Amino acid sequence: MSWTATARYGLEPAPGGLAFVQDLLNTLSAGQRREPDLLRTVEDARAWLDQALRSWGGVTRRPIPGIELTAEDVEGLRGLRHDLAQILDARHGAPATESGPAASVLTLPTALRLDEHGVVHAEPRGTGWRQVASLALTELYQAQCTDTLRRLKSCRNPRCLTAFYDRSRNNSGVWHDVHVCGNAANLRNYRARKRAGADRV
Repeated sequence: MSWTATARYGLEPAPGGLAFVQDLLNTLSAGQRREPDLLRTVEDARAWLDQALRSWGGVTRRPIPGIELTAEDVEGLRGLRHDLAQILDARHGAPATESGPAASVLTLPTALRLDEHGVVHAEPRGTGWRQVASLALTELYQAQCTDTLRRLKSCRNPRCLTAFYDRSRNNSGVWHDVHVCGNAANLRNYRARKRAGADRV
């Protein structure tokens, strides 16, 4: 599947439908070399969403919903992305901002459907950005139930912030790429310690 927002940061997608949430988070202008915001305009947002829904349908083998976006919906999507990033950071111990998780309560309609094989599916409802949010929250809930949500993280490098799926055995990853962001952070910390030592002399 082609998760365009995540692929541009050289990252592997999260498993199953959780990759949709990761891709939404990665529409942000992030990375060491700033990529453009994929929710900057209505046209950008529609192009991203069309591809993301196709990829979501491919990995989940579920019908692809038709979702129309207006300029107001794009504002809503950007707000959703911000709130999801804040909540994700709070789950992993990062300090919350003033507009953080406390203000991020969403109640959205979702339908449960029993298919011919006896499998229950949660189906997003609503229109525009609320339908996207309903789909994202459905995937977050399913990842929570399978204990994979704890592996979806934002890079701790404040100059990066890309969303990555931590595949380390003990789920201890904090950088989307240890060679890029981890080394840069370690170098900054080393220089800060060296300066602090020189000041004490």
